[in-house]
Amino acid sequence: MPYVNIKITPDGATAEQKARLIKGVTDLLVEVLDKNPATTMVIIDEVETDNWGIGGESVTTRRQRG
Repeated sequence: MPYVNIKITPDGATAEQKARLIKGVTDLLVEVLDKNPATTMVIIDEVETDNWGIGGESVTTRRQRG
C-alpha cells in the first residue's frame, strides 16, 4: 500500500493540476513497482509559505526579497 505525500504552496496549483499529479504518481507506481492503484494513496498538502522554511527563513520572506 504505497503512500505518497506531495507538499506544495497553495498559490498556483489548480484542481486539474492536482488531479493530474495524483493520477500521474499512481500510474508511475503501477508501471515501475507494479503496485495496485486501488491501494495507492497520494496526498497533496498545501503548506502556507509562512510555515515553510529554507535556509533559516520562510518562503514568504525569500519571495518578498526576490
